[in-house]
Amino acid sequence: MIRQFREWVSGLKLNIKFTIVILVITAIPIGILAGILFRNMEIDTIKEHSHYMEYKMDQARNAIGTGLDSINMSTQFFLSDEEMKDVLNRAYLGEKLSTKELIDFQKTDVTNLERLVYNNPLLYAVRVYSLTDNVQEVMPILYNAERMKNLAWSKEARIEGWHFGYYDTAFSSLTTSQDEQIMSCITKIEDHDNGHIGYIEAAVGMETMFSCLYDENESEFSCFVDSNHRLYFGEQQTDEYKQIMRTILEEYEDTQEPVHYRKEAGRHLIITVLSVDEFGGKLIQVEDITDPIHRVYEQRNVFVLSMILALALLTVIINLVVRLMLRQLYIIMNEMRRVSKGEMDTRIIRQTNDEMGELGTQLNMMLDRIQVLNQENIDREILVKNSEIRALQNQINAHFIYNVLESIKMMAEIDEEYEISDAITALGKLLRYSMRWVSGNVSLREELEYIKSYLVLINLRYDFTVFLSLNLHESMMNQELPKMSLQPIVENAVLHGIEPMAEDATIYIKGWYEGEDCVIEITDAGSGMTEDEFIALQKRMDQAVEPTGGTSKSNGIGLKNVHDRIQMAFGKNYGLTFATKLGCYTKVAVRIPKRQALQNSATDREAIIRAAQNPDETREEKQ
Repeated sequence: MIRQFREWVSGLKLNIKFTIVILVITAIPIGILAGILFRNMEIDTIKEHSHYMEYKMDQARNAIGTGLDSINMSTQFFLSDEEMKDVLNRAYLGEKLSTKELIDFQKTDVTNLERLVYNNPLLYAVRVYSLTDNVQEVMPILYNAERMKNLAWSKEARIEGWHFGYYDTAFSSLTTSQDEQIMSCITKIEDHDNGHIGYIEAAVGMETMFSCLYDENESEFSCFVDSNHRLYFGEQQTDEYKQIMRTILEEYEDTQEPVHYRKEAGRHLIITVLSVDEFGGKLIQVEDITDPIHRVYEQRNVFVLSMILALALLTVIINLVVRLMLRQLYIIMNEMRRVSKGEMDTRIIRQTNDEMGELGTQLNMMLDRIQVLNQENIDREILVKNSEIRALQNQINAHFIYNVLESIKMMAEIDEEYEISDAITALGKLLRYSMRWVSGNVSLREELEYIKSYLVLINLRYDFTVFLSLNLHESMMNQELPKMSLQPIVENAVLHGIEPMAEDATIYIKGWYEGEDCVIEITDAGSGMTEDEFIALQKRMDQAVEPTGGTSKSNGIGLKNVHDRIQMAFGKNYGLTFATKLGCYTKVAVRIPKRQALQNSATDREAIIRAAQNPDETREEKQ
C-alpha cells in the first residue's frame, strides 16, 4: 500500500506536487487550530453545565437536609409527649378513656401536636398509630392499628425506617389523597413497662424532599435509588429517560464521582450523584446537553465546509502561480526531450534570472561538454581498437617464444635431460596462461593448472620441495573466478611462509560451497605471522587504495590487489580473510559467489586457434 502511494506521488507533475505541499502546509495548522478551538468549545460547554449541575446538587442537598431536620424534630417531639404515651399504654392494656379524658386530651395535647405539624410547611403529616384497635381515634394525630394496615409500608418486612414513593391510603374512601406521593420515617414508640406500644409516621411529600424529580425542564431528569435498589421517578419523566437512567445505574452503580460526563444512547449527559447516608440511597440528577453540544458540532461543520471551499479556490490559484513560476522548467523539459531524441545541437533559451534560468545555463554547458566527451570517446574507442590489434600482434609474437621453447625442450629430451624438459614444459604453460588475453574470468581448473606449473619451477629453484595437496570436488573445477586470484596467494605462501624455513612443506588447497557462496582455502605449513604482522596485513586489506611501494606483492599483483579485484567483480561481501599461528601455518580463505564457468573455456578456444595457426606445435603437445 505504501509502495503504491509512493509510486502515485512520484508520478505526479511538479506543479501538482508543489500545490499539494502548499495546501498541506496551510491546511494542517488551520485544521489543528480549528480542532483545538472546537474541542475547547465542547469542553467549555460541558464544564458550564457541570457547574450548573453541581449547583443543583447543592440545592438538593440543602432541601434534603431541611426536610430531614423537620422530620427528626417532629419525631422527637412526639416521642417526648408523655400524655400520648399514656393513652397508648391504656389502649395496649385494654383500658378506655372516659369522655372527659378524651375531650381534655384532644383540646390540649392533640391540639398542640396538630399546631406543630401545621406550622411546619414541609411536613405532610405526623401520625401516631396504636398497636390495637382499642384506642379512640383523634384525627389528624391518633389512629388505631386497623387504619395503619391501609398504608403500603405496614406490609413491609421491616416497618421502622424510611419508606418512599407511596400514597396516603389511610382513608381509602378519600381518593384525592392519592394525588401526591409521600415518603416517611416510621419510628417505634416504646414504654418502659409495656415495651412496644405504637408507631410514629412523620411524612413529607416526595416533591418537597426531592424537588428535582418533579422539575418540568425537558432537558433534565432525575431519580432516587433507595437502599433496596428501587427507583423512584417523577411523573412527568419520559420512558426514554427512565431507560437511560436504568442503564446509567447498571454501569455506574458504585461510582464515586459526584459529577461526570458521558455519552449514552446517542445523547450527551451530565450526571450528578448525591449519596444520602440517612436514607441509605442515592439521588441521581442528569442533564441532557445534546442540543448545546450539537450546536458546537454544527459550527464546526460549517467551518469545515467553508475551509473545503476556501481550499478548493486556493488550489486553483496556487496551481496557476506555480505553473508561472515553473515556466522556465517546462522550457528546459521540452529541450531535454529533443536532446533525448538525439538533437544534441539544441540549446535552452534563458527567460528568467532565478535558479531555473541558472539551471538552463548549466544544462547548455553540460550539452557542450557532452559533445566534447563524445568526441573524446570516439577517439578513445579508436585507441582501444588499436590496443586490441597490438595485443593480437603480441600474441602472434608470443608464438615465436613458444616455438623456441619447444625446440629447447626437444633438444633436452634428445640429450635425455628430462628434468630440463619438464621445466621448459611448465614454463611454457606459465607463459601461455600469463600472456593470454582474457576479458572475463577463468575456471578454477585453469587457475590450478597454472599453480601446478608454477610449483614445478619453484621446486627447481630451491633445495627443498613444495608439495601441493588438493581437496576439491570435481564439480568445483568449473567454478568461475578472476584470473590470477589464487597464484599470488600461493606465491606469497612460498616466499613468506616456506622459504624462511628452507625445508620441505605442503600447501593445502581445499574448497566447499556455503549456500550461494564458494569458499577456497589455501593453507601453508610455514612460519606463520606475528601478531603485529597480522594486524598490519588486516589494516592493509582495509585500505581503500593499494599503497605505493608495498612489499607483499606476487608477480606484480599483491594480496591487496587480489582482494580489491574480487570485491570489484562480485561486491563487498566477498574477498580474502586470514588466519595465522606463529611457527605453524598461515591460512587464506577466498570467498566468491557460486558461479559455473562455461565448459568451453578461453583456454580451449585459444588452443583451437593456436592449433589452426601451428599444427606441428599442437601435435608435439599431444605427444
